Amino acid sequence: MLKNVKYPLLLSLGLSVSPVAMADVNEALANICTIVQADDKGELRKKMRMVESDYRMKLKDYYSGVSCGGNSLIRTAALNNAIETGTLLVKKMPRGDLSAPEADGKTIQAWLTEQGLQDSPLAAVIHERM
Repeated sequence: MLKNVKYPLLLSLGLSVSPVAMADVNEALANICTIVQADDKGELRKKMRMVESDYRMKLKDYYSGVSCGGNSLIRTAALNNAIETGTLLVKKMPRGDLSAPEADGKTIQAWLTEQGLQDSPLAAVIHERM
């Protein structure tokens, strides 16, 4: 009988905590776009470590969910000539995720070529990593 009471109680507690945790992750990542745009590698590294330690999420876990004016973090770094933060993001992403199409169906390399940024230092880092 006690098992029948504990399980629904634990299940309801687990469901009530999840939305709060997701809200906290969103708050923790709120200013990541401005950090990337400012090319503040130290602050970005600190933010990534904090999210990893507090929420056990690596960059690949939240990368697709972050949009900076419609662009991904690496695209934002490329548009703002943020070489330091862009390089850090590229090195932290798995190779398979770098070559995968993003939300608009274009890979990062195809998007860089389309934007005329294929000769940028960040494009060279991406090409080297793949």
